[in-house]
This record gives sequence, structure tokens and C-alpha cells, in this order.
Amino acid sequence: MTTTVEQPTSAWIPGPILGIETSCDETAASVLAEDGAVLSNIITSQHAVHQRFGGVVPELASRAHIESIENVSAEALHQAGLAWTNLTGIAVTQGPGLAGALLVGVNYAKALAYALNIPMVGVSHLEGHIASAWLQDPAFPLPCVVLVVSGGHTHLYYKEPSGHCRLLGSTRDDAAGEAFDKGAQLLGLEYPGGPAIDRLARQGNPDTITFPRSHLKKGSLDFSFSGVKTALLYILQAIPEQFRTARTADFAASYQEAIVDVLVDKAFAAVRLSGAHALAVVGGVSANSRLRALLQQRAASEDLRLSLPPLAYCTDNAAMIAAAGRQALRAGLRAPLDIDAQATLASPFAQAI
Repeated sequence: MTTTVEQPTSAWIPGPILGIETSCDETAASVLAEDGAVLSNIITSQHAVHQRFGGVVPELASRAHIESIENVSAEALHQAGLAWTNLTGIAVTQGPGLAGALLVGVNYAKALAYALNIPMVGVSHLEGHIASAWLQDPAFPLPCVVLVVSGGHTHLYYKEPSGHCRLLGSTRDDAAGEAFDKGAQLLGLEYPGGPAIDRLARQGNPDTITFPRSHLKKGSLDFSFSGVKTALLYILQAIPEQFRTARTADFAASYQEAIVDVLVDKAFAAVRLSGAHALAVVGGVSANSRLRALLQQRAASEDLRLSLPPLAYCTDNAAMIAAAGRQALRAGLRAPLDIDAQATLASPFAQAI
């Protein structure tokens, strides 16, 4: 998918930029310096709002964003030691995500850009995750393979020396993070499910149960996690509740192992097939401790350069949006003030519509 590029009437003057992220249930704002250094990265979570529902309620998420976005953005400026008038650009998540939540961020960014008379750019949430690989490691090489793995996405990209991303594979059903969340629900764990499984699995034996690993047809770089989720459901239905409760940690460890095994195998298969010598793994699921350990072991054994962002840049955050937006502004991309949120935006490229 290509992007329509709108040529700016004047060149962007590099300087501090503000990133805004409201795609789901985190309200986030971040300020990047002229050289790309992160000056602040503020995140307000809505976990307490959604916990009793076992998942994100879109209307409640939108309301929470409205209540938080002004204070979060002001705090980002305060921690950066800057005034609003010091900003030279704004980057905001345009999609994909929850429509109402995205609208809050996009409309707030448009109002700021108009009031401050500075350019703005809409950024794909996926592009933001990809950009996070370079936040702490600006020298990470290109070309490379990037695995974006989160609650809503499991994608493999080949990032070319030019910076262009070519899709190598994606999930055919549930994303890995979605499989973690649904598995946690089946096990009776709290929301959010991914971190809950990660914590509990450390106390369990991953070899207790052999869950299916779906590799699809030979050579395919696509993913499928619906089978492992269904296997967990059937196993839990077939055993007495007393036994299930006593072995919950083992179930969590075995279930987690099945998911991360496939992620690691597919990621390294993509590296081999593409001829790249570097792998970046980004997104919320990249915070999983077992996944990080297996990736580091495999990368060391194959002498491969690996980028795993710090935990603060794995889950949804605005520093990654600002980083992607900074690249877009430097490339001459701009978004007009009638830019709109796009809940199903799929292209991993900044939008100037």
C-alpha cells in the first residue's frame, strides 16, 4: 500500500516534536529532541477501568482518553523542560485501533497543530512499533527483519536499506497477544492476560503439556494461534477442576511455550529466507520474559544482531509514535488539518492524505 505524499510549502525546521498515542487503552505523550533523543515518555494506563470487564470497552476507553490527554501531554512537555512554543511538529497515531479512541488523539493533535501553527503527521501504529527498535539503538542495521507482535498484530516485515517495509507474513486468525489474553481468561487469570500468564508461567513446567505448534505449509511465514487456544479449551474441559486449579502454573507455562516457540521459529526462518543479518522484535508481546530469553539464546547461537526494545517501548507508548513521525517529517510528509482517524489503517507508513 502506498502513501499519497503532500509536498510541504516550506521545509520542516528540525526541533522538538510531540508524539500522541491513543489507539487503545493507554493515553500517552512523548517529546523527542531534535536529535531523536527521548526527553519524556508519559503513559496513563486504563487497566483499572477495564479490568472488571475482562477486556477493553471501547466507549470507556474513549472517555478515559478525553479525561487524560491534556494532562498527559502537559506532563510530557513539563518533563522535557519545554514550552508548547518550543515544539516544531506533532505526530499522532492515525490507526489502526479503536475508532473512538483514535479520534480523541487525532482531534487533539489537529487542534494543537492549528494553535501552534506547526506541521503534523498521522502515523500507523505498526510503523510506530517498528520505529521503537531504533529508539535505544539508533545504529541498528538495515536491512533487517522486524517481528511486530502485540495484542492485535503478528506481522513479519523485511525492512530494506531505504527504510521501506515489505510484508513477509502475518497471522491468519488470532494475533499472539490475543491468544495470550484468551488463554488467560480460560485459566481464570486477571486482565491484562499476557503479563498474567508471563508471571505465572515462571512457576510452572513448560513440558507438562504438549500443545500444538501450527507452522502451516512448508516455507510459510504466516502465523495461526487459534489451534493452540482451542487445544487449551478442550484440555481444561476434560480434566477435573481440582486438578486444573492445582496445575494452573504448568498449564500457563506450557501454553506460553507453544506460542513463543512458533514466534521464534518463524522470525529466524524469515531472517534466513530474506538474507538479512539482523532481527528486531517489537510490540507488547516482545515484553514477554520467556520470548526475550529464547530470542537472545537463539541470536547468540546464530551470531545474529538482535534488537529488543526496553520494556517501556514494547507496550503502546508515544515515544515510538514521535520517532516514526520525526522520520516522516524529515522525509517531507505532512497531514492536512482535515486528517481523520482510520481504525483499519494497515500500511506501515506515515500518512499524508
